[in-house]
Amino acid sequence: MPATARLEARITQDLHILLKRAAELQGRSMTDFVVSAVQDAAKLAIEQADIIRLSLADQQCFADALISPPDTAPAMERAFARRDKLLRQE
Repeated sequence: MPATARLEARITQDLHILLKRAAELQGRSMTDFVVSAVQDAAKLAIEQADIIRLSLADQQCFADALISPPDTAPAMERAFARRDKLLRQE
């Protein structure tokens, strides 16, 4: 069984009644209902924070770079050559 941690929160009586009713409607305990709702909200918050949002100009710049990438810099060419040489030696 995974380790557990305790979470406590002070809520208004109205919110308590609301949560209790919602849990009852779903046939769940209030704890199960709250934990599930909090988990869903946390996943959504993290997912939204991880999404990269680009302006239309930035989207166009990104697409252009994919379609027509810039020439490889000489230092990068040397790095690729060293990598290829190292891989051939193994």
